[in-house]
Amino acid sequence: MKNPILLPVLALALCFSTVATAQKFSGLDKSPLDIASYPSGHMDAVKSVRVLYSRPQLKGRSLADLAPAGEVWRTGANEATEITFYKDAIVGGKAIAAGTYSLFTIPGEDQWTVILNGNLNQWGAYSYGSEADVARIPAKVSKGDEELEAFSMAFNDQGDLIMGWGSIRVTLPIDS
Repeated sequence: MKNPILLPVLALALCFSTVATAQKFSGLDKSPLDIASYPSGHMDAVKSVRVLYSRPQLKGRSLADLAPAGEVWRTGANEATEITFYKDAIVGGKAIAAGTYSLFTIPGEDQWTVILNGNLNQWGAYSYGSEADVARIPAKVSKGDEELEAFSMAFNDQGDLIMGWGSIRVTLPIDS
């Protein structure tokens, strides 16, 4: 004999189990992921270089506290910044083979050291190891006219990578 209550109870249980296992989506990241590429126009389908990075905000803090001078910095937030060269390039006078690299920096007063590192998928600079460095390149520091609340990267018309935060601007020359 069939139990007439069993089927509705099972159907109800299935409804509640689906709700209980539903995907929970997190809110917006406090340091959202962004991309800068060169050339940057939407009509330029063939890119020379692309940077994936997260954009921390100052929120009343000082750049010196967030990216201390003389210490390796992840150059953004969250995972280490990654730079992809789609073809061989000359970066700060050094030949760099096409490929993807983690990008770290060592902030300084008049110049920052930009580090291209072969280890990918690193969280911050916590597991950074200099043995995987492909190149260390000096980059010029200047002052910008406007204050940038969020860490930002962009390429200028010549293809140089410009990093900015607060009033600091760091220029990494790239010939691609």
